Amino acid sequence: MIKKEMIAMLLAGGQGSRLGVLTAKMAKPAVAFGGKYRIIDFPLSNCINSGVDTVGVLTQYQPLRLNSHIGIGIPWDLDRNIGGVTVLPPYERLSSSEWYTGTANAIYQNLEYMESYHPEYVLILSADHIYKMDYEQMLEFHKEKGAEVTIAVMSVPREEAGRFGIMTVDDRNKIFRFEEKPANPQSSLASMGIYIFNWRTLRRALLAMAGQPALDFGRHVIPYFLRKGAPMYAYEFNGYWKDVGTLQSYWEANMELIDIVPEFNLYEEYWKVYTKSEIQPPQYFSADSVVERSIIGEGTDIYGKVYNSVIGCGVTIGRNTVVRDSIVMNNTRTGDDCELYRAIVAEEVRLGNHVRLGIGEEAENDTAPHIYNHGFVTVGEKSVIPNGITVGKNTVIFGVTTGADYADHALPGGKSLIKAGEQQ
Repeated sequence: MIKKEMIAMLLAGGQGSRLGVLTAKMAKPAVAFGGKYRIIDFPLSNCINSGVDTVGVLTQYQPLRLNSHIGIGIPWDLDRNIGGVTVLPPYERLSSSEWYTGTANAIYQNLEYMESYHPEYVLILSADHIYKMDYEQMLEFHKEKGAEVTIAVMSVPREEAGRFGIMTVDDRNKIFRFEEKPANPQSSLASMGIYIFNWRTLRRALLAMAGQPALDFGRHVIPYFLRKGAPMYAYEFNGYWKDVGTLQSYWEANMELIDIVPEFNLYEEYWKVYTKSEIQPPQYFSADSVVERSIIGEGTDIYGKVYNSVIGCGVTIGRNTVVRDSIVMNNTRTGDDCELYRAIVAEEVRLGNHVRLGIGEEAENDTAPHIYNHGFVTVGEKSVIPNGITVGKNTVIFGVTTGADYADHALPGGKSLIKAGEQQ
């Protein structure tokens, strides 16, 4: 009989709609990060660094890129005969067929997968946060407390607490109050969406609440355990943790990597971050190029000037092109004599010559001001911008565009240009 002490279930089905066109064609955990990684690399690397060698990855929204990235788990040493990584999409059953409708519903639909490993403990993770965490230490805490449920928490400013599930604990860290996104939070301990459950406890609860629509951990499962009086504890985490759910937080997290002494270090020997890497030639820097305070991915050719930016793999930056405070993802090419300021450019984009992004005054975006703000220019993957186009701030472009799509060769600040057939 196969028996694992602890298995992990990684929730990777989210759309990440606040990232706008970056997640139009892929799940949020598959979005590129830090030049060579994807967001899901961080929890997967945490698992193998913590000795957790059995991981179920629950996918749903636009899973193709995510599935091909994970493959059979070779980069994370998760290609194993017993355990390893398993991709778990929703599937049709004899009696019914349904999508994952909530975080806990997704776990409920995979009870059979978990049961096959006879685990003592189940670790539930979100696949869309940037952090390093030793889950083994959290499990030790769980055992020491005699807990049935342990929730990883971190202290957040009171003014931000309303965005999270908030715990109130006693002097032993036992949770006695939980509020999901409260208007007037009683505490500043925020749930990180990382849980350890005793397997039997979790199974019993999910079966008891199976009929609940859109069954969710924060809204349903945690309150259920509080009502039942189950021993539930908060494990306080003091390291770096970033929810990259908005364009602003995604940009900030990338920019923090290029600080002189980065708060989040990608290169620690004892806690490596693994990813699927294609074999690439080394970077090429022409005699006229300038690069300052930037990350440059493998296989990238720099002919222009790059300042304070994160450039992915296989990118070409054209002659006399200037890139500042920007993120340019894998296999994108800029023409010559371009300017990019606070641009977030997705993968496989083509910019013509004399293209200028992020020029002029800010104006509120006309279609989704809650997404496209803070002065960014966001360009969706495989988009094309022709020669001589000037683009303002708080703008979005998605699709293969031509000169006819722009009045006077410009897209003014706050405007959206999303071609028919592309999703926002």
